[in-house]
Amino acid sequence: MDKNVIARITPLLIFMFISVSLLGQEPENAQEAEADSSIQREDGLRIFIDCARCDMNYIRDEVPYVNYVRDVKEAQLYILETREQTGSGGNRYTYAFIGQQEFAGINDTLFYSSRPDDTRDYQRIWRTQMLKMGMMPYVAKTPLYSEVLIDPTDRVEREVAEDKWKNWVFELEAEPDFEGEESYKELELRNSVSASKITHDWKLELDFDYRYTRTKYTYDDTLYTNYKSFSGLELLVVKSLGEHWSAGLRSELVSSSYTNIDLAFDFMPSVEYNIFPYSKSTHRQLRFLYGIGPSYRIYNDTTIYDQTEELLWQQQLEIAYQVQEKWGSINVSLRGSNFFHDFSKNRVEFGGFVSIRILKGLSVRVRGSVGRINDQLSLVRGEASEAEILLQLQELQTSYHLEGGLGLTYTFGSIYNNIVNPRFGNGRRYF
Repeated sequence: MDKNVIARITPLLIFMFISVSLLGQEPENAQEAEADSSIQREDGLRIFIDCARCDMNYIRDEVPYVNYVRDVKEAQLYILETREQTGSGGNRYTYAFIGQQEFAGINDTLFYSSRPDDTRDYQRIWRTQMLKMGMMPYVAKTPLYSEVLIDPTDRVEREVAEDKWKNWVFELEAEPDFEGEESYKELELRNSVSASKITHDWKLELDFDYRYTRTKYTYDDTLYTNYKSFSGLELLVVKSLGEHWSAGLRSELVSSSYTNIDLAFDFMPSVEYNIFPYSKSTHRQLRFLYGIGPSYRIYNDTTIYDQTEELLWQQQLEIAYQVQEKWGSINVSLRGSNFFHDFSKNRVEFGGFVSIRILKGLSVRVRGSVGRINDQLSLVRGEASEAEILLQLQELQTSYHLEGGLGLTYTFGSIYNNIVNPRFGNGRRYF
């Protein structure tokens, strides 16, 4: 760019920057009025909300009498929201209010359960309402207590409704998908049916899934058509045996063209022990699950072990650890399985994610999974065709599976982030 052009533009840019900066300042009389006030926003409670799917813009609008800080160490009140699915298909939200600094030792826990047909807006309103109610004991100890009014709604009498479904919940889902271009067309159908009944003593789940894919493509003036299908019926029955033990049955009936399974039936009685009480599962879990049972298989084609059908016995051990605290969260699991007729036919998988706040403004997230695979007994004998490889129509032999990712976040600047300004969207995103 010509130096003369730069010389002309630079003063203009400086003038625009100064003008915009002045526009962003409050009028002098407004600053004086705020200075004269005995109550200022800075006197409000400093909070940190640890929530995966909260509408923070809505919360800031609805709760303007606190300060939202970016770092947990700056907060006087740490709020952790965790979520578990209920037996009806809704969600049960747990809110842990943990006092810090001068509020250390003042803690509380609240709960809110949504129904499966509640809209996102309705859930957002009541989730925010629980935050408001939990904050009140802390806000009452700040100078801004006089700026908050609590208005109860009119008392409404409600009749206790009998549940004619006896806690059973049913769900139907159909999802056809079509994709095409001049030389390639794909039709995919995904359907599922589920029924579940969840109480404190029993957990019953029945799921049926069906997937069908038809692919047509033209190559060298020849039309090729390929199919891939999967159908599976899963049954889970669990009986609670106190705060630490559970016993149950996992069974599965499967047909899959991809894995060369015409019909497979697995039957696995299992037992689980949780070191921490199940009632504390929203905060931490360390579960050991062991199962053992038969697996009967009929194959579409002869396998690499010259089998067209066989009865196998297998066992499986899974260790799962989950924790969610102020410093971050951990969710990892280790699973191992093998067949009794040949212990070399086994599989070990480890996966999960870890999110840790290292220091002020700095957090790291690591996710991934790795598996050692030595139990592909259903592989088809012979070489796979080029179409089967490219279109992933047939399972191929492999000794491992690996995936992962790493995220590092660092933020700095003002500890407050109270202001909501939705103009021009959120950063580079318009919506």
